[in-house]
Amino acid sequence: MKKTFWSALLLISFSLLGSAQPGKVFDDLSIASKILKSDRKYAIYLPAGYETSKRSYPVLYLLHGATDDHTGWVQFGEVQRIADKAIEDGSATAMIIVMPDADTGQMGYFNTIAGNWNYEDFFFQEFIPTIEKSYRIRTNKQYRAVAGLSMGGGGSLMYALHHPELFSSACPLSAYVGPLTIDEAKSGVKKSNPEIIDEAQIKAYFENHNAIELVNKMSEDQKKEVRWYIDCGDDDFLFEGNCLIHIAMRKKNIPHEFRTRDGEHNWDYWRTALPKVLEFVSEEFHQN
Repeated sequence: MKKTFWSALLLISFSLLGSAQPGKVFDDLSIASKILKSDRKYAIYLPAGYETSKRSYPVLYLLHGATDDHTGWVQFGEVQRIADKAIEDGSATAMIIVMPDADTGQMGYFNTIAGNWNYEDFFFQEFIPTIEKSYRIRTNKQYRAVAGLSMGGGGSLMYALHHPELFSSACPLSAYVGPLTIDEAKSGVKKSNPEIIDEAQIKAYFENHNAIELVNKMSEDQKKEVRWYIDCGDDDFLFEGNCLIHIAMRKKNIPHEFRTRDGEHNWDYWRTALPKVLEFVSEEFHQN
C-alpha cells in the first residue's frame, strides 16, 4: 500500500513539473491619449513566468483588421493558445504580444488626410513609449516586431516602411496595401473627405500611404533594415495587392519571404499563419 501511494505521488509530481504553465492575456486595459483626446484600449499577452521572473522580453505589436478591435486576436485568433504552444515547443522565444485598438473613435492605423485623427502619431509618440515603460520590454530595435492582418496588415506594412529604424521584423498577413492607383485614392478621399480637393495634397497622402510607392522609393541603405514575411491566401480578395508588393520588392532586390497558401480572407487562415509569424520574428529576437 505504501509503495503504491508513494509511486502515485511521485508520478503526480513529475506530471506537474512537466506540464507547461500558460501565459496570461489581459484584454481590457487602456492608456490615456492626449493626441486622440481619449482613452485607448489594448490587450496584452504576457508569457508564462513573466510575473515571477525579472527578465525583460522582446515585443510583437499585433494589429487587428477592420471591424475588429484589440480583442480580435484574443477571441478569434486564439493568440494565447498559439503563443503558449509555440513557446513551449521551442519554435518561438518567450515574448510579449501587444494588441492595440484601432476601431474606436475612427477606424484605421494612420493619420487622416484632414489631420483630425492622428492615430499613427499616437501609436509612435504615446502608445509604444507607454507600453515599453509599463512592462519589462527590451526597447532596442532588434527586440521589436510588428505584424497584423488585413487593415492591420496594411498597418504593419506602413509602420515598418515609415519607421524601419524601430522594427527588426514585419509580418503583414492578407494586407491592404493602400489604394493601388491615384484615381482610387482620389475616389476614396472624395467619399471620406469631400471638402479636400487639392490634388497635390491627395497625391502626397497617396504616396505616403501606398506600400508599393514606398517600396519603389526605398533607398539602398534601407533595403535590409527590416526582415519581411508576407503571407496571403490564394483566394483572398486582397491577393492582387499582396502580389504587387512582392513584385515591387523583388524588383528592388529587397530580401523578403512571400507565401501564398490555400485560403481566404478569414480567421481560419490567420490562425494558421500566426505560428509562422511567431517563429519568424523570434529568429531576429535571438542573437546570431
